[in-house]
Amino acid sequence: MNLIDVNSKILIFSKSCSYKGHDPFDGLNSILFNFIPSFKNTFLGLAYIQLFKQSPLNLRPLLGVPKKRNPKGIGLFILGLIEDYKRTSDTTYLKEATTLADWLLTQKCDQDKWQHACWGYHFDWKARAFYVPQGKPNVITTIYVSQALFALANILEQQGSGEAEKFREPALDSANFIVNTLYTEADGRSFFAYIPGESAFVHNASLWAAAWVSVVGRYTQNTLYCDMALKVARQSASEQSEDGSWVYGARHHHQFIDGFHTGYNLEALDLIRKTLDVTEFDESIEKGLTYYKTHFFDEDGTAKYYNNNRYPLDMHSVAQAVITLLKVGGTQEDFDLAEKVINWSINELYLSDKKRFVYQKTKRFVNKINYTRWTQAWVYYSFSYFNQMQAKRNESY
Repeated sequence: MNLIDVNSKILIFSKSCSYKGHDPFDGLNSILFNFIPSFKNTFLGLAYIQLFKQSPLNLRPLLGVPKKRNPKGIGLFILGLIEDYKRTSDTTYLKEATTLADWLLTQKCDQDKWQHACWGYHFDWKARAFYVPQGKPNVITTIYVSQALFALANILEQQGSGEAEKFREPALDSANFIVNTLYTEADGRSFFAYIPGESAFVHNASLWAAAWVSVVGRYTQNTLYCDMALKVARQSASEQSEDGSWVYGARHHHQFIDGFHTGYNLEALDLIRKTLDVTEFDESIEKGLTYYKTHFFDEDGTAKYYNNNRYPLDMHSVAQAVITLLKVGGTQEDFDLAEKVINWSINELYLSDKKRFVYQKTKRFVNKINYTRWTQAWVYYSFSYFNQMQAKRNESY
């Protein structure tokens, strides 16, 4: 199938839904919790989320969970629209990205409370390590939104648009939130926390925060931010296993190794070294990328979820694989593998009649629920990036 056509259909479908949808973790948005809100931050709340997440039957319409936009998902769509604009020079993509970016500016978390620009999810979220109520920022959402706003601002500035600064300012300000609110020293570590007030150490969250702080530090010539980014990045680099892998985090239930979080780590470290022009992470990235390519792909192009288990088959794993292979690797071999992974995903996980991808496929069943932020947004961004990179390669031949 024509990849540009597949990706175009995902965008058209998502736009027809106003980019709204369900999310694997939005179960606590059920109207049932209007009557028992205190149960959200309990084991019942955690079990309820997992029931919604694991069930191949969409229980949300029955239990009053509405479809909504997710700020991180919108950030990913903007990044994809920018890639399509770069490939085609069609300003329709840029106009759509600007409209979505305007919406993101209305979704900032309470700035009186958090002092700086930051974003969170549109639902209450209960994990084993912490509870995150709606309206509380998290670092990953903040970073993907900020990347999107910053990238859009740079393109608008090149065009001479007067709108660039209104998007750039909050993107840069988010680094102040990360530094002032999320920097943590605990258990002998220096890192950036996932959410305010929590000390759970998670590699991908800390590294992505360091990456964004390094970008802002370099752009604003803030050496303190650059130094802090390096300090935090060194923490995760020092905890990389000898074989090149990282477990998800420090807590006992975080001792797993999965594909897309490994990809996050590598992409973030690579961004830090390129932004700050350092070589100290070269060995860590090389080892990590070798481990990644050796343990997270099957011969048929399957992007495996775990290092020791291909299931569940998940488009999030596919999307991050494409981005990691092209951004961190970039060789012909990496490009060929990314193309193989994409072709496998279209054959195995694409619903041609619905013009979108499934959420997951397990050994027992296929979960076809449309999760906009988790699936379609990631697919659109990663495929748009692949198409743009392929176009550039074709131009160079």
